[in-house]
Amino acid sequence: MTFGERLREARKKAGMTQEQLAEVLSVSRQAVTKWESDKGVPDVENLKLIAKVLDVSIDYLLDDEGMLDLSCTREPINLEDYAGYNSARTKRLVKKDKWCDEAVRAKFPEARINYLQHKQIMTNKEKGVQTAFWLTTPIANTVEIMQAFQNTDKHFYLVTEEEKQYLVLITDEFMEIHHLAKTIEPMKKGKRFELGGFQFTYSVEI
Repeated sequence: MTFGERLREARKKAGMTQEQLAEVLSVSRQAVTKWESDKGVPDVENLKLIAKVLDVSIDYLLDDEGMLDLSCTREPINLEDYAGYNSARTKRLVKKDKWCDEAVRAKFPEARINYLQHKQIMTNKEKGVQTAFWLTTPIANTVEIMQAFQNTDKHFYLVTEEEKQYLVLITDEFMEIHHLAKTIEPMKKGKRFELGGFQFTYSVEI
């Protein structure tokens, strides 16, 4: 079950509508809809408040086998600042991809860094839509294609620094760093794992 599915289930068990939850959190209903659709996640303070309001634990909402903890940082980034860097070990074919590599390498100069291919995990509702498309159109993976377009600006990395591991997300606008409560081993090319609503596959070490 994804974070969005857990949130929706907990909200319904609490007898609250999206509008009611949004009002308590002082956010828009669209924000709640986005979270429940796994198109985003609330910040730490909202996550704590959600757990309190819905009477569930934060571990229940976030739990990907307990791998994510709450120490998440986000900082603005300008990828063009890394255009002149040349420290990554692997040459990427797309210029923007290379800039992302250099940004995470500059943040963690002594760490082992693996680029992660990613695929968004479909919610139960999206799986139903996918099945409907499969029955009515020749394009069986319509939902997956739409998700791929929505996630083209996301670049994920697994960073191992001594005894710590981080899941790093880089977009055109920011770098987001999640400390992992449990380490992921072994790191081998092609190995897959699921975390935060995505399925990740180890790719190159940069």
